[in-house]
Amino acid sequence: SCLPAMLIGLPLNDWLDKHFYNPTVVALMLLLYGAGFLFVERYNRSRKPRVNSIAALRWSDALLIGVFQVLALIPGTSRSGSTIIGGLLLGCTRSVASKFTFFLAIPVMFGASALKLVKYFIKGGTFGANEVAILGVGCVVAFVVSLIAIKWLMGFVRRHDFKCFGVYRIILGIVVLAYFFVLEPMLLSLIHI
Repeated sequence: SCLPAMLIGLPLNDWLDKHFYNPTVVALMLLLYGAGFLFVERYNRSRKPRVNSIAALRWSDALLIGVFQVLALIPGTSRSGSTIIGGLLLGCTRSVASKFTFFLAIPVMFGASALKLVKYFIKGGTFGANEVAILGVGCVVAFVVSLIAIKWLMGFVRRHDFKCFGVYRIILGIVVLAYFFVLEPMLLSLIHI
């Protein structure tokens, strides 16, 4: 599952950031994946899941979920959202798709963080004791908060579907578009008066 993102993400990382990291793309991806969650819930309503446990995932399922993960290289696309949608479309239960997404996050986030550190050091950056301490505290806090969030989300997934995440992403996408294309220009024009 990690291979597709690694093969495409490593060589194209800077290019993707340069060309796609802007409010329009982020808002459109929020809207697109919001609609994706609503679509997959409707699509799966009459389907019986084929994969009811992590052990039942085939290597081809893992690879295809990894292909969905590649889509998350575009800013505004949720990595977990794209892999959960991929898992659901492939016939996983909500619980299996969510669990696999969280397992998949470990090597991907570690690799992405390592890549950022390598780039930082290549550009001449240095770390002192203070920066190491701050990074360590940040990692521990992020780990603890992640465990709490994952536990809550897994409980939520057992009782609910993903429609609310779709609606949330659509609302957020509209807010981002409204801010950058309506509110911000109005505010800037007021400042120049």
